[in-house]
Amino acid sequence: MTQRALDSSGGQTPGPGEQPPGNSRTSGNPRQAKIDAGAELDPVHPVDPPPPAHRPEGLTTAEVAERVARGEVNDVPVRSSRSVVEIVRANVFTRFNLIIGVLWVIMLFVAPIQDSLFGFVIVANTGIGIIQEWRAKKTLDSLAVIGEAKPTVRRDGTASEISTSEIVLGDLVELGPGDKVVVDGTVAEADSLEIDESLLTGEADPVIKRAGDQVMSGSFVVAGGGAFTATKVGREAYAAQLAEEASRFTLVHSELRSGISTILKYVTWMMVPTAIGLIISQLVVKDNNFKESVARTVGGIVPMIPEGLVLLTSVAFAIGVVRLGRKQCLVQELPAIEGLARVDVVCLDKTGTLTEGGMDVSEVRPLNGSDEAYVQRVLRAFGSSDPRPNASLQAIIDAYPADGGDAAGAGRADGGDSGSWAVTDAMPFSSARKYSGAAFTEADGTASAWLLGAPDVLLSEGDPALKQIERLNEQGLRVLLLARVPGGALDAPGAAAEAVPTALVVLEQRLRPDAGDTLAYFADQNVATKVISGDNAVSVGAVAGKLGLAGAENTLDARRLPSDPDEMATAMERNAVFGRVTPQQKRDMVAALQSRGHTVAMTGDGVNDVLALKDADIGVSMGSGSEATRAVAQIVLLNNSFATLPSVVAEGRRVIGNITRVATLFLTKTVYSVLLAILVVCTQVEYPFLPRHLTLLSTLTIGVPAFFLALAPNKERAQPNFVRRVMRYAIPSGAIAAASTFVTYLLARHHYSGAGALEAETSAATLTLFLVSMYVLAIIARPYTWWRVALVAAMGLGFLIVLVVPWLQDFFALKLVGTVMPWAAVGIAAAAAVLLEFVWRWVGRRFRA
Repeated sequence: MTQRALDSSGGQTPGPGEQPPGNSRTSGNPRQAKIDAGAELDPVHPVDPPPPAHRPEGLTTAEVAERVARGEVNDVPVRSSRSVVEIVRANVFTRFNLIIGVLWVIMLFVAPIQDSLFGFVIVANTGIGIIQEWRAKKTLDSLAVIGEAKPTVRRDGTASEISTSEIVLGDLVELGPGDKVVVDGTVAEADSLEIDESLLTGEADPVIKRAGDQVMSGSFVVAGGGAFTATKVGREAYAAQLAEEASRFTLVHSELRSGISTILKYVTWMMVPTAIGLIISQLVVKDNNFKESVARTVGGIVPMIPEGLVLLTSVAFAIGVVRLGRKQCLVQELPAIEGLARVDVVCLDKTGTLTEGGMDVSEVRPLNGSDEAYVQRVLRAFGSSDPRPNASLQAIIDAYPADGGDAAGAGRADGGDSGSWAVTDAMPFSSARKYSGAAFTEADGTASAWLLGAPDVLLSEGDPALKQIERLNEQGLRVLLLARVPGGALDAPGAAAEAVPTALVVLEQRLRPDAGDTLAYFADQNVATKVISGDNAVSVGAVAGKLGLAGAENTLDARRLPSDPDEMATAMERNAVFGRVTPQQKRDMVAALQSRGHTVAMTGDGVNDVLALKDADIGVSMGSGSEATRAVAQIVLLNNSFATLPSVVAEGRRVIGNITRVATLFLTKTVYSVLLAILVVCTQVEYPFLPRHLTLLSTLTIGVPAFFLALAPNKERAQPNFVRRVMRYAIPSGAIAAASTFVTYLLARHHYSGAGALEAETSAATLTLFLVSMYVLAIIARPYTWWRVALVAAMGLGFLIVLVVPWLQDFFALKLVGTVMPWAAVGIAAAAAVLLEFVWRWVGRRFRA
């Protein structure tokens, strides 16, 4: 019987780039047995009978071609983004585009072209949205191909990797630790095969599979290996459709987008009755020129719609995807960019995150008078029996290869080769148990059984070896214990308790060169970092200490972690490093932190991280991790670099912080537009603005500056309560803008008379509204940088040019008449600016979000 994937030190995953011999795929993760915190685990899982001498060779090339011709192919399209048709539909066919489109058509018939400019702006904005999201789609699709699972299929007796979409009905698909079952099938071969179906059934316990058992797509291998025959492919495999749907590019479940939707719902409720009242007021009550009444009515309705807010949100997200894509970061769910920016606790798995996957055997220390040469032969037997070694076992294989070709193999007493040792039994590694085992028939026919695993689990509390192990752990070294089972039988009662310590295997881990800087970044951003590992807590703490993790000295053995969720949450907040953590505990720890209101991100690359990744607010997987972890994670770091995470956080903060800023601009316009319409209806006067006036104001005070502000760098910590944070400023700002503008308009109506009076009144009101809106922009642009000051100044200069260039005066119907009213408009705007400054400061103190 062949033993697979021994990671006896605690179930940590192999590091990025580690390749098992004879297989081009990453070796995945150690075999993991019951993922259960409470259930009692059998010390040894039953061993499947050895595979037949003539293993199935799979389909022939001719049979594959025949099935392809019949359409029996796994042709379910796995998309990481929306199709081009969906992108166009989502950007064009919106509620507000429909309203504006109808108004635009009306204006094309009843007014000059300059009053229809708002329609051309919407067309341009929609085009920009489509182009940006199409760019994001191309980036996502190209990255998805890089990160796509490549199952190994046996055809004509040869195993090779193919795309999931190339699997045909009847294909023989091989499985190993960490592999995802990509189609439904029936087990043909099983070598201690354990499948986790928790993502389908919610049941956390892995299921032991034997030949003839069914496997479902969406499940994954936690231990052992084997092969299965595909019985359902394509759309017939319902679970595969669920998995595809779950991993699809999406714009839902985002606080930012749901907040904007809530705001737009309220805007619609305000807009409809106000617009109806304005229509009646301008078309029925007032006895004016019909076409001009229509134009002023449309001029009052159009600015109520914050159409650019949705566009800028989509553009900001899309550009974020493109930027991260250039850094080999695959965002499988778009809101993950936003979510990671809100994270205040990051849980890290040490192996593969803080350390690289490779390790080196620094020394082997025989115990209890054991012969060193004999210990080396045992280690060779462990290594040679595993076709898919993980990081720990690979280090042992590198130090003690089966051919005995290194210096460590010299001086063997009997000159025998460990290759003549036969594996008679094997115990899969369990993250809950923390050790694995194998039984051999040695070269001289002697039977022996061995355990390889965590010393503090296999040794009794008072064992003298624990002291030297502790000293090694304090140096950040990883230690495995090799122990002999009396009687030579792994399934003997109490085998682990009676095992005789034989040697310590000391492993040195390779630290990631960029891990220290990344931890420092999170500390600087007030994001708590928790290192959660299956290794010894002292050893993990030493590694974290070398990387400068604050609180690395606060280590806790998870076996002493309280089971009560509230007490566990307290322990999680007080400590920074946790060792000997089981997969179920990882899940419980995430839940405990969430119960205290924390937004939790979890990183990992192994099957023992899947449940925690799935439950965390944001799951981050390494690209070299198992197929299962990549499937459930929202973010996949294809370059396997933990140092990419700060870039993701920065993108999220840029999106959230900047959209919060520009949303205030857009909604200030909506508020003052609604209030101006209400004031006009109540006072029975002409609406002061034509569409061209508000198009000009919107472009200079909102459209152009919002585009630059939305894409600018922003390192502010993301805050919750998006709607409240926006509306607490937009409502008073809009109210002040509307009141000051209407006061100016009423004063102008009393000041001007005769021909051209309405145009002069409109010009004075426009000047006040522009100056107040510019001051709102100036507040939102803080803190000032050279380009922000230049942006605000450029917008002011643009309006000034319109006022002084004759043909622009005529085009926009803006001409200041006299000096009294224009200066009065400036004075009213100045008073409004002082009031705005006071209100913003008061609101910031009184209504903290």
